[in-house]
Amino acid sequence: MDVLRGVAHGKIIELESELALPEGQPVTVMVQPAVPPPEGSIELPPGEGLRGAFGAWAEDAEELDKYLEWNRQQRRIGRAEIEP
Repeated sequence: MDVLRGVAHGKIIELESELALPEGQPVTVMVQPAVPPPEGSIELPPGEGLRGAFGAWAEDAEELDKYLEWNRQQRRIGRAEIEP
């Protein structure tokens, strides 16, 4: 199910983006009031928060791979092997 944002104007809901449906296509709509972001926060497009958070590793992918492998090895210490 797609989540779309829009603004209600009486009986009309104006969406922020086009629908990927043909003109005249019957639809079912579930309406919920949008929760405003906390005061002082910035609303980012979907995925931008994660992209920004991981951006610090963007220039050092090889070092990130080494760290993740080390982390996996540390998590295995003291665990019993799983038999197939």
